[in-house]
Amino acid sequence: MSRVADLQHILLVFVDGLGIGRHDPESNPCCRPGLRLLHQCEETPFPHPLAPAGLALGLDANLGVAGLPQSATGQTALLTGINGARLLGRHLNAFPNKALREVIAVHNILKRFTDAGFRAAFLNTFRPPFFDLDPFAIISHLSVTSVSNLYAGLKFFDLDDLRAGRSVNQDITGASLRDHGFDVPLYSPQEAGEIIGRASQHYDFSLFEYFQTDVAGHSRDFSRALPVLIRLEDFLASILATVDLTTTLVLVTSDHGNIEDLAVKGHTRNPAMTLLFGCGCSEIAAQLHTLTDVTPVLLAARAGA
Repeated sequence: MSRVADLQHILLVFVDGLGIGRHDPESNPCCRPGLRLLHQCEETPFPHPLAPAGLALGLDANLGVAGLPQSATGQTALLTGINGARLLGRHLNAFPNKALREVIAVHNILKRFTDAGFRAAFLNTFRPPFFDLDPFAIISHLSVTSVSNLYAGLKFFDLDDLRAGRSVNQDITGASLRDHGFDVPLYSPQEAGEIIGRASQHYDFSLFEYFQTDVAGHSRDFSRALPVLIRLEDFLASILATVDLTTTLVLVTSDHGNIEDLAVKGHTRNPAMTLLFGCGCSEIAAQLHTLTDVTPVLLAARAGA
């Protein structure tokens, strides 16, 4: 594996609601045949090697606060390094409130990379009517990732970027856009992975968000959850085949558990599944223990390269 000193590109793939659960094929679709990268269960010692040039481990998503981890506080911790749940004294679901947005405005990873002079991008496609609205007028309805991009002052990629192969829709394939009547390409997970992989090589740090895992987890429907995981795995495998892993770190992680336990409707207190591949993988993995470690460790790794 390449050392951190060789690191040129970081791609953070944020997967909502993906934890490490028990090896129980009746409740955990991650244990089903056909999955390799995402076939991570708590019975396996962590960290452990994962081809190509990777490691698998779990991150504490509970943040020292009672109750089930939630998206707004977990994503704030992940993307700022600041414990949003401890700040509020509770876990907060859905969208960040004013107190969390104040943290995100200053400390989010996209802004901090940009302020340090690095090239950064949020590679998800946004669709109308988003561009017809004042984002600050609807900020209370934006996710942590979108609020981060807004305060970083970075471009939001649109449907023309999707058509040109510069960004990918949140569902990976773009099928949901076509369902809403938008004239866009329908990409296979492999094609979408190639797009994100190629795009990541133009930036020092890039971010892609996939939240269909959390949606499928809440459905508690195996027939829905397993295809979501297979699509994600094919997408990730294509990214790994596209990027130069001697100079690129691909980090896949989550904000909390959910889809790994369909026996329950809500989130879980399981570790957030975390997969690292490529440049500096071992050195960086050794520094990751909880969600709040991700942003400071990535910033330090790229600055020190």
